[in-house]
Order: sequence, then C-alpha cells, then structure tokens
Amino acid sequence: MFDPLFWKDAVERAVRAAAAAVLSLLGTSATGLLDVDPKAAASVAGLAALVSLLTSVVASGVGTKGTAALVRSKDDA
Repeated sequence: MFDPLFWKDAVERAVRAAAAAVLSLLGTSATGLLDVDPKAAASVAGLAALVSLLTSVVASGVGTKGTAALVRSKDDA
C-alpha cells in the first residue's frame, strides 16, 4: 500500500469515480449543464472519490500486491 504505483492507481480510480458520479448527476437531475448546482456536484464527486480511495485501501490486502485491484492478476495466482 505504500508503493507509489498503488497510489497512482488509487488516485486514477478515484478521479474516474468522481467523473462518473458527476456525469450521472448531469444525466439524471438536470436539463442542461448550467442547471446543475455546483456545490451538489462537488459533494457527489467528493463522496465518490472518497469511497473509491477507501475501497482501494481495502483492496490493497486482497488483490494484486502493490495495486488497488480487488482481483489477482494471472501472474499472482
């Protein structure tokens, strides 16, 4: 978990989760881009990123060593 590769992987996953959360908010609750409440969007994105990071930390002891993956690669089997 203290490997730089782990944190690079975890942050990448958190950014993806935040982007997906904001995009889903745009697609479900607003009629246009300018109709979205920026505070609500930031809150949803922040929560998604936090959950993603916590999931990555938990996964560090489960999946491929040194990554944020929950599954093992073929090389680790």
